[in-house]
Amino acid sequence: MAKIRKILMLVENLPVPADFRVWTEAATLRDQGFQVSVICPKGSTQYRESYVCIDNISIYRYKLPTTGHKFAAYIAEYGVALLMTFWLSLKVLFHQGFDVIHAANPPDIFFIIGLFYRVFGKKFVFDQHDLTPEMFQAKFQNRSKPLRKLLFLLERCSYRTSHIVIVTNQSFQQIATERGCCPANKIFVVRNGPDFKRLRLATPKPELKKERRYLLAYVGVMGKQDGVEYALFALHDLVHKRGRNDVSLILMGDGDHASVLHTLVHELLLDEYVNFTGWIESNDIISYLTVADVGLSPDPRNGLNEFCTMIKTMEYMATGKPVVAFDLAETRFSAGDAALYAMPNVVQDFADKIEILLDDEGLRLKMGAIGRNRIDEELSWEHNKKNLILAYKVLFPGNFVWQ
Repeated sequence: MAKIRKILMLVENLPVPADFRVWTEAATLRDQGFQVSVICPKGSTQYRESYVCIDNISIYRYKLPTTGHKFAAYIAEYGVALLMTFWLSLKVLFHQGFDVIHAANPPDIFFIIGLFYRVFGKKFVFDQHDLTPEMFQAKFQNRSKPLRKLLFLLERCSYRTSHIVIVTNQSFQQIATERGCCPANKIFVVRNGPDFKRLRLATPKPELKKERRYLLAYVGVMGKQDGVEYALFALHDLVHKRGRNDVSLILMGDGDHASVLHTLVHELLLDEYVNFTGWIESNDIISYLTVADVGLSPDPRNGLNEFCTMIKTMEYMATGKPVVAFDLAETRFSAGDAALYAMPNVVQDFADKIEILLDDEGLRLKMGAIGRNRIDEELSWEHNKKNLILAYKVLFPGNFVWQ
């Protein structure tokens, strides 16, 4: 009888199942016959249980310290995350066991745990969601070069320690090859494709628009690098400079920049036009996206986002919504003709593109259909999960029964 292989997934920057990429990967691997466990932080308002089993996936959570925006706060956060993740990994090891550690970044520190368990014959997978050195630069532009060099070192250690490397797009693949010196047969591209099992349009609830004709939507993490303030500045332009009182904005998600955004909404006199939901369930996200008119991807050009595949962009497309985004290489690759592209980091142009869509229902419907078809034919998780399964076939050749 084939042995049941066991996977322990590690993630630090979001709770699970709120981290849709990690959750989708976990569910896919479970469906392939693996036993999957996840270690992650607790949420601030939801996902507070220390242990929960959801859909036969065991989730172990720990509490992170409340952090500010200073670099020292991130050091404290990552230190606690490393210690608590290692402690819980021992708990999983003795209670359920595991054959492989599948670690998502950021931060690039879980290779330390992977290196420890390699001594005991465990395999290590580095799932690179972000370019940590570039993310660090986007958040802390004035920090010293030695600290940046340390982040490059941690990234290289993550590449070297891993048995296989999973990346989200060809830009990351090139960086892993050139900067990380990874052999090509060690790298697998698994794009952030939407899962149609989760993203099914719901019965429209017009009351979610709160009596305004148009609804703009943002879904995702709210960190400094995510540029949500550009969406707020664009909304301010539409409301207070162009006199558009017919539009509102729903912000679904959370992050270490959220408190700054709350303050900014008040300063821009947008309190009645903006609704923060925090992290909410998938069904609630779908309810809002069903009635939304335009999806916003305000990620600015900052030396990081040019290389990143944005999950939110493709979730808008999967639900048939046109997108407004800044013109970044990977965003354009994902969205194609389903988006209007503003000059990077130019608020007025971003507002212009939103207004074009608000004033042209036919264009909204046409672009929404293009996006939906692009996801269906090429970019959905059904297409992208094949490379994840292939990666694990390379990791465990021969003695595993695939579903």
